Amino acid sequence: MVSTHILSAYDEDLKFLTRRIAEMGGLAEQMVSDSVRALVHSDAALAQKVISDDVVLDHAEREVGDKAIVTIARRQPMAADLREIMGSIRIASDLERVGDLGKNTAKRVIAVQGTGVPRRLARGIEHLSELALGQLKEVLDVYATRSPDKAVSIRERDEEIDAMYTSLFREMLTYMMEDPRNITTCTHLLFCAKNIERIGDHATNIAETIYYMATGAQPEGERPKDDTANTVGAVTE
Repeated sequence: MVSTHILSAYDEDLKFLTRRIAEMGGLAEQMVSDSVRALVHSDAALAQKVISDDVVLDHAEREVGDKAIVTIARRQPMAADLREIMGSIRIASDLERVGDLGKNTAKRVIAVQGTGVPRRLARGIEHLSELALGQLKEVLDVYATRSPDKAVSIRERDEEIDAMYTSLFREMLTYMMEDPRNITTCTHLLFCAKNIERIGDHATNIAETIYYMATGAQPEGERPKDDTANTVGAVTE
């Protein structure tokens, strides 16, 4: 957790960063959830709300960056305090990207509105988003406690989302091969699925940042990956 300083204004600066990160996290989660719901139910109005909310998230990221720069200039922080401030900048950037991914998914709603999303594929996308949003929510909870052990645990579970994405990728290819009329819809859905998979990557980035903030070191080893979508359809000997 953030330590207490002699200057109360310094503590207020750090609390501001923590509060804004928490607010950004809540908005990013809602945007992704709403974008998937809009996609599955062909809800153009909800999709437009997600697109509009992205402006709010962008503004919050700029606020975090501006406050961090001013705090560094005024307080000249060192060690854990400096990691706290730099970590806030990195996490705000990841959350802003999560919002962008939600917005990009919402933009696909109009494209698939005419044909709708096949129920089987809709369930797959909903399941993938549940995994990604669950990981994002968990890592935001860990941000509140700064637990390095829990941060590492979240980092090591990213492969579950990758495996689900690969399975969904295969299923959509099957739909396109079975009926060429599905190609346009499934192509848009593939982009949406990739957007959601990337949210898991950003949650993992945040977990690594939290670990660094708490320990001053980077997690050991490469992060686990199980995204084999690039090999689907490849010819093997």
